[in-house]
Amino acid sequence: MKRILVTGATGKVGSNFINRILQSDDYQDVVIRALCHQRQLQPRQRLEVVSGNISDREVVRKAASGVTHVLHCATCKEAPEQIMDVTVKGLFWLLEECRASSSFTQMILIGGDGAVGHFFYPHPVPVTEQQKHSAYPGCYALSKVLEEVMLEQYFIQYDLPGCCLRAPWIMEKDDFKYSLSFGDDVFGGPRWRDLVGAERADGYLKNRTVPLMLDPDGNPVKRNFVHVSDLVEAILSAIDRPKAHQQTFNICMDEPVDYKAVADYLFQTRKLPAVEIKTPFHSTWLDNIKAKFLLGWRPRFDLPRLIEAAWTYRRTSDDPRKVWYPG
Repeated sequence: MKRILVTGATGKVGSNFINRILQSDDYQDVVIRALCHQRQLQPRQRLEVVSGNISDREVVRKAASGVTHVLHCATCKEAPEQIMDVTVKGLFWLLEECRASSSFTQMILIGGDGAVGHFFYPHPVPVTEQQKHSAYPGCYALSKVLEEVMLEQYFIQYDLPGCCLRAPWIMEKDDFKYSLSFGDDVFGGPRWRDLVGAERADGYLKNRTVPLMLDPDGNPVKRNFVHVSDLVEAILSAIDRPKAHQQTFNICMDEPVDYKAVADYLFQTRKLPAVEIKTPFHSTWLDNIKAKFLLGWRPRFDLPRLIEAAWTYRRTSDDPRKVWYPG
């Protein structure tokens, strides 16, 4: 029987992965152990819960005891007072427990394209897994670099079995729709309201206008995304797959989201107007060929499906829109 420790278990990736495992007849031999801190999970069959801070070695020791796999999703955003404890100390304790464990067989780290700078820097060619680490300003991107480097060094030092799935911006439910909002309810960045000013933003909100992001040369920006369900399928593809051993994979849509194509699609399907907004950001194209080749994985979401899923999503009274972190 597999026992998978999921850190960040109440977050977007962790919770979707847990639901996928526990709701499927295909994984009846899997027990989930969830490490929870500020939020909790409801009791379920084949779900064990450990509560505590990942920066506490005794908490990590208890959580990792007897597990066969670790799915490490726990992270912080721009929180300098917490980020080193969670993403450096926490991962270090996890790695230490894994290398000393007799039951452990694989760690899967959910990385991010912040480790290669995503749209903050020009990328004249597709970004492969060989791209040099290049964190953009701030502590979050730095933490994603440090995570990848720590895991790689444990591969070298101790031949630790594991892999890194490097994801860009992860979407679910109506996230993508709200990433294009001129209101204070915008999900992630840029914060369009700040770029155009409150008065113009209010007008765009009234007219249901969507932003068309341009780069410094005035060209439409292409930006990488992945739907959480595609990322979960990539995780499942990587579990116990020999070809995933000590590898890093870009897990993303086949093509980046082109903001001009978004504007055109929303006008054609919903008559929503668009406004061009020049920004300092650059187009990037994450290359996912390695994941297709070695993992046998394919993303199901393309641009039309991403838009339709977000615009047709209807929340119920017990599913309020709550953003635990900005992006």
